[in-house]
Amino acid sequence: MAWRETFLESFGPGLLGGMTSRKWAQLLIENRFSVSPSCLPRALTISLQSVPTSLLHWADEIRFGRQFRAVTVPPPVFVLGHWRHGTTHLHHLLTIDKRFAFPNNYQCLYPNSFLTAEKLHSKAIDFFLPKQRPMDNVEWRMGSPQEDEFALCVASFKSPCMGWIFPQQRDRYDKYLTMQDVSEFEIAEWKAAFLLFLKKSTFRSRLPLILKSPPHTARIKLLLQMFPDARFVHIHRNPYDVFHSTQKMLQAVIELHRLQNRSSAHDLDDWILRMYVKMYDAYFEERSLIPAGQFCEVSFAQLEQDPVGQIRGIYEALELPDFSEVHSALQSYVCSIAGYRKNSFPDLPEELQKRIAKGWQRSFQEWAYPCR
Repeated sequence: MAWRETFLESFGPGLLGGMTSRKWAQLLIENRFSVSPSCLPRALTISLQSVPTSLLHWADEIRFGRQFRAVTVPPPVFVLGHWRHGTTHLHHLLTIDKRFAFPNNYQCLYPNSFLTAEKLHSKAIDFFLPKQRPMDNVEWRMGSPQEDEFALCVASFKSPCMGWIFPQQRDRYDKYLTMQDVSEFEIAEWKAAFLLFLKKSTFRSRLPLILKSPPHTARIKLLLQMFPDARFVHIHRNPYDVFHSTQKMLQAVIELHRLQNRSSAHDLDDWILRMYVKMYDAYFEERSLIPAGQFCEVSFAQLEQDPVGQIRGIYEALELPDFSEVHSALQSYVCSIAGYRKNSFPDLPEELQKRIAKGWQRSFQEWAYPCR
């Protein structure tokens, strides 16, 4: 393992490096200071970082608070799909268009202070980051597009991704996937945190946002309440490939973020199976709420085979700005990643394949994927 990976696993702050001291103390109290001894170095890093982050947060507020709170967020474009459906690839393709903006890694990890600190701090962090993400071969830089869910972890704790950090309390955070069994007070807090982050991102860019966060797949109704004119593009993929790739992703990312020891690999498999069902039960229930002309769907296989053609189709379906203006830049980007190689996996155990086929049956049927 290279020194950067070793450093991040042992001392990296994970998702919580951008917390203020007050929020960090609140999170520890909420979880009864239940940090495993092996994770104490990470907790110490977060504690130390929270002090300058608190000062930078106040700098953001004093310098820009009145301005970004006055911003009106244009209707975003939401990229939907389960983890490992190809949402990152689709997000990267869509954000080639400079008429749109996106939250990047730094902004999502440091939502409290990025207006003041991003320019210098992001360069320092890039030095410690591996060149590629731990779960695949995608480039990993602070300026790369990122999912806004991470900003919600830092700002509100109301995210299923908090279960990666506190795996022994995972059930506490799973409800925030769909937000369906959450009190009105908590929903209001979540909306306020999300809107504030989007206002800051819009203030920085002055452009409409293209957002990607897998949990949003299960929150269509909530997102439409906030942005009735938002547009949505959903990407789907073979469920067997999704399971295997999600399994690898979580094994990697949990090691980078956790503050507690996790129980077992079998427990992780059960969580993947259960959360996928929750996500797509909500998606299939709420998809019809999206007004005509504001939704389209693509498959990962089609996007992989003809990325430019599929993006053109998305522009037409959602009535996005003139595609011809981005065609050349998009074609250049596609050529630049032509050598990218996906992870390959051995076949899943037969019993696990049966569980996937049974539990995720609706997805197999909806998109005509063959069961094994």
